[in-house]
Amino acid sequence: MAENIVVACPACHKKNRIPVAKREAGAVCGQCKSTLFNGDVIVVNSDQFRAHQTAELPLVIDFWASWCGPCQQYGPHYEQAAKQMPYDAQFLKISTETEPHLAQQYAVRSIPTTLLIKNGQEVTRQAGVMSASQLQQWVAKNS
Repeated sequence: MAENIVVACPACHKKNRIPVAKREAGAVCGQCKSTLFNGDVIVVNSDQFRAHQTAELPLVIDFWASWCGPCQQYGPHYEQAAKQMPYDAQFLKISTETEPHLAQQYAVRSIPTTLLIKNGQEVTRQAGVMSASQLQQWVAKNS
């Protein structure tokens, strides 16, 4: 395993290079001093997504829309899984309403759709709602 990892800050989206061993020791952003691994879901736009996309931590992305009933049902499960896996991946939410070009770029045909991206490349995807435990197992299996 590498000694350092590049992670995008969940608050200001600036990239940070941190020692892998420091991940669980309260690593903070060098720019804004926010906690880097807080387990929160990060809502991003296109510009912010680019910073996270090129970082080295796997990304779990929920493509969703505010009018979508299954998306609303999935939200709490997604947030719970993010809280349980703060050091394993960053959990992002991308609205297909405000960022339709990202949904198009990733050929999202139905929502909710969850993608796992590692090293900037899509590894796998899952359409539909998963429970928090199913999502955690899916991430662990594929990352």
